[in-house]
Amino acid sequence: MAEQAMDTMFYTALWRQFGAAVDMLENALLACPDALWSARLWSEPPPEWFPPRFAEFWYVTFHTLVFFDLYLSGLPEEDFAPPAPFVQGEIDSIEALPERPYSREELHVYLKETRQKCCTRLSQLTDEQARQVVSYPWLKERSMSYLELQIMTLRHVQEHTAQLSLFLGQHGIPGEALDWVAWAKEEPAS
Repeated sequence: MAEQAMDTMFYTALWRQFGAAVDMLENALLACPDALWSARLWSEPPPEWFPPRFAEFWYVTFHTLVFFDLYLSGLPEEDFAPPAPFVQGEIDSIEALPERPYSREELHVYLKETRQKCCTRLSQLTDEQARQVVSYPWLKERSMSYLELQIMTLRHVQEHTAQLSLFLGQHGIPGEALDWVAWAKEEPAS
């Protein structure tokens, strides 16, 4: 018996909102001037388990993308590695600082690839896959369905996008560069 695909209306709504969140992240990434690329979003030091440069614009963007990619994969952290040129290995090394800040272009390519991966993954998601249980140690050993993980990931992308956008607005970047996106700019291919 073939697996049943998720309800089309539900998938469409989930994709439109996920795509919109990623489109807003892209707006912030592209609007960031070079002078703010390594600037800190907040002055407080990060918790000790975060890399010291965590609060820098480029790193918050990278953090958002690498966890978006990890959670989209649904893989255990030991089986996941981001694409080159990003730090390879287990999640601990993913959060480790690279030798240099990643460039806007590198992160933009990663964003576009992961956005497409999200669209494809959600469009092919079956009810059985949506119900699969996933867990990560830093989520305090709480298990959740793959579907709930995606909703949590959407919130994670939105949280950091809001931080990046607020930071840019506070530094004179015009609002139209950071406009609200109501739904994904592009519909998935049928």
